Amino acid sequence: MLALADGITITIGPNVWSFGLSTILYLLIAAIVGVIAEYIVGWRVPLGIIGAVIAALIGIWLMTQVIVISGIGDINIYGVPMIRALIGAIVFVALWHLLTFGLVGRRRYTPAP
Repeated sequence: MLALADGITITIGPNVWSFGLSTILYLLIAAIVGVIAEYIVGWRVPLGIIGAVIAALIGIWLMTQVIVISGIGDINIYGVPMIRALIGAIVFVALWHLLTFGLVGRRRYTPAP
């Protein structure tokens, strides 16, 4: 028998977390936007796909709550403004790249004896 759920509920001890379908779709869209932003900038944030999701969530927050640009026609998919989210994620990944570029250790080639 196939049952479609409205979301995911996680219970650990006395704590219960419930994630609805809208939250899951928001995170999925954030993952896609984060990966696209990484490819556009040409730099990957740490933690792989989780880092891309975090970068996109910060970018979405940055462009919808901190820096509000009006007059841009935007495509809303499940409440996520796609163009602003992509711009915010690109800005965040680029800033991350600029701040951490010098801190990344470079591998040196040492020839075998």
